[in-house]
Amino acid sequence: MIKETAAALGAKIAAGEITSVQATQAHLDRISEVDGRVHAFLHVDPEGALRAAAAIDARIANGEQLGPLAGVPIAVKDVIATKGMPTTAGSKILEGWRPPYDATLTTRLREAGLVILGKTNMDEFAMGSSTEYSAYGPTYNPWDLTRIPGGSGGGSAAALAAYEAPLSIGTDTGGSIRQPGAVTGTVGAKPTYGGTSRYGLIAFSSSLDTPGPCARTVEDTALLHSVIAGHDPMDSTSIPQPVPDVVGAARRGAAGDLSGVRIGLVREFTGEGAEPGVMSVFRDAVESLTKLGAEIVEISCPHFLYALPAYYLIAPSECSSNLARFDGVRFGLRVGDDGSRSLEEVMSVTREAGFGPEVKRRIIVGTYALSSGYYDAYYGQAQKVRTLITRDFTAAFEQVDVIVSPTTPFVAFPLGSRTSDPYQMYLADLYTIPTNLYGGPAISVPCGLSEGLPVGLQIMAPTMADDRMYRVGAAVESVVGTLTPPAL
Repeated sequence: MIKETAAALGAKIAAGEITSVQATQAHLDRISEVDGRVHAFLHVDPEGALRAAAAIDARIANGEQLGPLAGVPIAVKDVIATKGMPTTAGSKILEGWRPPYDATLTTRLREAGLVILGKTNMDEFAMGSSTEYSAYGPTYNPWDLTRIPGGSGGGSAAALAAYEAPLSIGTDTGGSIRQPGAVTGTVGAKPTYGGTSRYGLIAFSSSLDTPGPCARTVEDTALLHSVIAGHDPMDSTSIPQPVPDVVGAARRGAAGDLSGVRIGLVREFTGEGAEPGVMSVFRDAVESLTKLGAEIVEISCPHFLYALPAYYLIAPSECSSNLARFDGVRFGLRVGDDGSRSLEEVMSVTREAGFGPEVKRRIIVGTYALSSGYYDAYYGQAQKVRTLITRDFTAAFEQVDVIVSPTTPFVAFPLGSRTSDPYQMYLADLYTIPTNLYGGPAISVPCGLSEGLPVGLQIMAPTMADDRMYRVGAAVESVVGTLTPPAL
């Protein structure tokens, strides 16, 4: 049961072949069996999950017609507010915090009948590329427990690869859905910015953060996308437009016909700095697309080369502002409040104790970049680069329907091998960051193995054309199939 697709599970639950309680219990049992080694979850809610599953079973027994994912279990990244359930953002500063409300995304999951198993591990405040910066210890890649599962949403991806959940939710600021998907052999999609609500998402970088769906197949990812997407008046950046037909696009793509589809290859992503094995698998995937009828067009996006430094000025600057609310006064951790310190001193020692090294590093960089005399030289210039990258995408999509690249320059690297060199860690997002700066959708789908480890193919589409990436992603899947990790 745990290896079923979400679509198949939902169909069996709706038909009465199995119950949601049985499906939920099977996944809870799997979590008990393997999560001690994988550490995908920070919090598991057996009682709440089984209670929700029983309620779905009762509704089905009463003849209610529910959605295609009703009764299917799901894991949720621990940066998304869940009422009454711990939401820590992977940080000690929020240890034990239970939100008094649900995020819009959480509400939509519940309304669609999905059963929340628990909250998944992540780099603290979504700042990282390996899930090694979680205050609660790293997550391990089910393909090789000595390697990273990607980040910041490594827990959400690892839960899928370890068959602890058929679906999960991640968030993508610079690649934090797609990069974990690539290195764990799963599917991760970043919707158009504003296509999914940020209300109830603990903010890292407000102009970049995008919640999105994760699964083991493209169709499952599209089904989950259709549940969580759509306009939300509680989010001022939410787009008041209909959700593209991502499910229909995925099913069309699964037929393996890409006739008439123009696919762009970015000249600037020629493989410099990428592992030869990754580029070889990527080139084979592109060749497969041509056999399905797609036309390959070489395009130039010259400002993509500046995306990484621009991102690492914009994102830390916004995080510096967003994390100012964690001050030991209003909620969360409070240290040193013994009457002997001033308010400013309490704030200082609380933040020193509550934030980890990567969060502190980015706050310092961001505060410097926003400071008087440096704003125009750093943050202002980075925003100009962002505009140029957007223009590159706009020009490219006049020539092609989608753009493809490797998702990451390398396969999953060993735990601990890059934590001493932040720049090497940041390179994990080399190919994913441009899309975040632009605001368009992108998906990572497995396209093969290098040295026995998964490689991801990234498909980028124009804003609000999320359906295009699902069509091409499903076509890739029709050729490559799904990847199965070694047994844990």
